[in-house]
Amino acid sequence: MPHTFYAPELTTATYLLPEDESKHAVRVLRLTAGDTVELVDGVGGIFQAEVAEANPKRCLLRVTSEQRVPRRAYAVHVAVAPTKNLDRMEWLVEKATEIGIDRLTFLRCARSERRELKLDRLEKIAVSALKQSGQAWLPQLDEMTDFAAFLEGVAPETTFIAHLAAGERIALAQVAARGANCCILIGPEGDFTPAEIQTALARGIQPVTLGESRLRTETAALAAVFIANFCR
Repeated sequence: MPHTFYAPELTTATYLLPEDESKHAVRVLRLTAGDTVELVDGVGGIFQAEVAEANPKRCLLRVTSEQRVPRRAYAVHVAVAPTKNLDRMEWLVEKATEIGIDRLTFLRCARSERRELKLDRLEKIAVSALKQSGQAWLPQLDEMTDFAAFLEGVAPETTFIAHLAAGERIALAQVAARGANCCILIGPEGDFTPAEIQTALARGIQPVTLGESRLRTETAALAAVFIANFCR
């Protein structure tokens, strides 16, 4: 398999790797002129290219072919309250990207232990997972958003809340089997508050269950991604 590089907004027949990627390509991967590589732009484009100039400061690639990968017929969106331990969110971003997710929103809830989140490192992890898994579409990562404000912008008929409170809930697998877009809300450690759950239900958002086990926040979010993809 050729080595894969991320080339956002690639529009020309040549692409100059950033200096850090150029150094990695030439000094670490030992790529030389004529070697074949793959480029992915994160918006559906996968390109075959060859090394035109193997310079560790400015490695120039020449595109030889292009493939366009259309978006899926459905979109998977998970909105999750990030854990206090950032490593768990990094793990979630990596694995969710590998499985296939279109959008990941980070929620600020009443019981959230983490109130702020910087996306720089998470975006790099998503890019790395994109390249590793052969995906063509980079997921959208949203800044921290207040729970109430987020609810104002969602479509209730395609939004679902996974919580641990008593009451009837439909299995997310049944929802996914319909084949439509879905947005799943996952609460913080300690779950959503009763008030948050009632606010969601009052807006017509349907409660769902991910199964019988009580899952950690990041595990629940990843389970939602998996179910939304494979129970169709």
